[in-house]
Amino acid sequence: MKLPILTTLTAALLSTTALADEIWVTNEKDDTISVIDIETMEVVRTIETGERPRGITFSKDYSVVYICASDSDAVQVMDPETGEILYDLPSGEDPEQFVLHPDNRHLYIANEDDAITTVVDTETRTVVAQIDVGIEPEGMAVSPDGKIAITTSETTNMAHWIDTETQTLFANTLVDSRPRHAEFVKDGSELWVSAEIGGTISVFDVATQTEKAKIDFEIDNIHPDRVQPVGFEFTNGDTHAFVALGPSNHVAVVNAETYEVEEYILVGRRVWHLEFNRDRSQLFTTNGVSGDVTVVDVESRKALKSIKVGRFPWGAAFRPTE
Repeated sequence: MKLPILTTLTAALLSTTALADEIWVTNEKDDTISVIDIETMEVVRTIETGERPRGITFSKDYSVVYICASDSDAVQVMDPETGEILYDLPSGEDPEQFVLHPDNRHLYIANEDDAITTVVDTETRTVVAQIDVGIEPEGMAVSPDGKIAITTSETTNMAHWIDTETQTLFANTLVDSRPRHAEFVKDGSELWVSAEIGGTISVFDVATQTEKAKIDFEIDNIHPDRVQPVGFEFTNGDTHAFVALGPSNHVAVVNAETYEVEEYILVGRRVWHLEFNRDRSQLFTTNGVSGDVTVVDVESRKALKSIKVGRFPWGAAFRPTE
């Protein structure tokens, strides 16, 4: 039976709306989250949070969003539909970054002021373990199989390797000055760690915890002190990494097989972190000083648009809406 025109149009509109995925951006100076509609490339919601929101991640089913409210000393749990903060998790002092274990239950949280990694059970809302790490921990990563968690410590200049079954350290590896971010890639066989002041990314063999490569960055007419790798994300198949280079205002494109930099892309001022859209065809960069998000086309490696958000955008997370 042929549907009435009004019903058909309504269905089409609903279908379009359902495909309007989002990028959620934490604004650490405004104590808010800016929600970007990926289809329109506009901010469609601004949501209040605790003080100085930084790290942000969704549960595996996207039913809740976790937010590191650093100056509130809390990890806040929010309903993404309503923007209501449901409750706080016991996180330790000054949570900055965290990572959700593949079991969708345990959060590994870097507590910068306490030099510990706190493990929280999100179902019972209790602290499972507190693990002593180096001074000023920030970066967090967990292996795809969930067996290893990583904390990076900015002042100790180390990556700390944690056995998630026993919640104990089993290795410490030196990196260059002020490590900020870590990611497992290639089915968990490699660990990448960025060093902001050192200006490098160290690549480790996970089986042996030994360094197998080091990636350097050099941009014409920009002083090396301003080339500061922070957050990074990998394309489909882990073929390339896009690396935020802080106050150089550029993102580097790194070949993940050769570890060579192929290109630099100019974005906003002091780029911190990155997030992809659903199919990883577009990249969204948080630019702290310019208070905006740059949208980059991954295939052409060109900046498409700048989207104004709040003051000092820091973290970013993708949310599907269908």
